[in-house]
Amino acid sequence: MVNMAQSGAQRKREKIIDENLRRVYDEALDEGVPDRFRMLLDALKQQDQAKGSNG
Repeated sequence: MVNMAQSGAQRKREKIIDENLRRVYDEALDEGVPDRFRMLLDALKQQDQAKGSNG
């Protein structure tokens, strides 16, 4: 009987953890990419294109 109660409590904890992880993940996706990272990615892309046209 105690085993079933522990199993139920474990499932409840896992469900709470899953919900919190999903919430944090969704919030991170909504933040987007900061401008300085976007600028860095654009600069790197331009470097790659310049190397491709020279080589």
